Amino acid sequence: MYNIALLPGDGIGPEVIKEAKKVLYAIQERFGIKFNFKEGSVGGAAYEVFGAPLPDDTLNLVKDSDAVLFGAVGGPKWDHLKRELRPEQAILKLRKELNLFANLRPAVCYRFLADSSPLKNNIISGNLDLLIVRELTGGLYFGTPRGRENTGQTVRAFDTMVYTSEEIKRVARVAFEAARKRRKKVTSVDKANVLETSKLWREVVDEVSKEYPDVELSHMYVDNCAMQLVLNPGQFDVILTENTFGDILSDEASVLTGSIGMLPSASIGEKGPFLYEPCHGSAPDIAGKGIANPIACILSAAMMLEYSFDEKEAAMCIKDAVEKSLELGYRTYDIKEGEGKVLATSEMGDVIKKIILGL
Repeated sequence: MYNIALLPGDGIGPEVIKEAKKVLYAIQERFGIKFNFKEGSVGGAAYEVFGAPLPDDTLNLVKDSDAVLFGAVGGPKWDHLKRELRPEQAILKLRKELNLFANLRPAVCYRFLADSSPLKNNIISGNLDLLIVRELTGGLYFGTPRGRENTGQTVRAFDTMVYTSEEIKRVARVAFEAARKRRKKVTSVDKANVLETSKLWREVVDEVSKEYPDVELSHMYVDNCAMQLVLNPGQFDVILTENTFGDILSDEASVLTGSIGMLPSASIGEKGPFLYEPCHGSAPDIAGKGIANPIACILSAAMMLEYSFDEKEAAMCIKDAVEKSLELGYRTYDIKEGEGKVLATSEMGDVIKKIILGL
């Protein structure tokens, strides 16, 4: 029995979580894997009821679970709140409380969606299958001091980028281990020609690479990587990078796939529970309309089966069902093209469920 904490959150979060849960029930029926779901309040929805984006009850629920499936948080409704009360703080606090230091974001362009990518078909088709491993606990987002100062007529703002060798080592090992299961190539991305943290990053990654003689390592500056993702995405297997660079590059990679609604992610640490979430946000502009793409959340559930529960066959079953649904011409509004069958959120979940069950 696997205990799963469901945190739907805001906007389209509850809608996509519902479809992921539907697919997991299909997996339960087909493979006999037992799931126990418990739901917690998070984000703006939690703030409205409890006055905090991550209530203690939700945090306790998460810590008692085997894995966490997260929807999305945020929206302009809460932009006026103090930083520590904003919905997005929930995910940051969860990562900290669970000691999740590595974010894994696969970016794959399915051959049936090549026409949805902004890149030319000859560049993208069959050429985008990469994994971005992003460090989560260091860098600009967490460095101190940070703040604002009034100096006469001028306002001064400042942030601090900090990394330790141990933080770099542990995320580097995640990237090299992942590469061993893929095409055995790591591209470490930094700005070592300018930043001291990047110089340390490159030194430590070079040292860790000696533990993995079977994996090819190359280094690339972040600005060049951003360009190469557009020019020749097929050259990448595993991209390893720090927090801020990874945040930006993973969003760039998501667009290349045709829609951010297709991209799952996993945040992992030394031990569970790990956290799984779609890369898209809460999309309040389409919330409640039944048109959100649930595939990223469904694929996040597949990553959960693989990384938290080692249920590789069940995880592959979900991935295959998603690909089969696209092959059959089923689409949601964000990936619609030509004469494809455009489905509502729940209808796409139903299609994937039926494929899993062989109906």
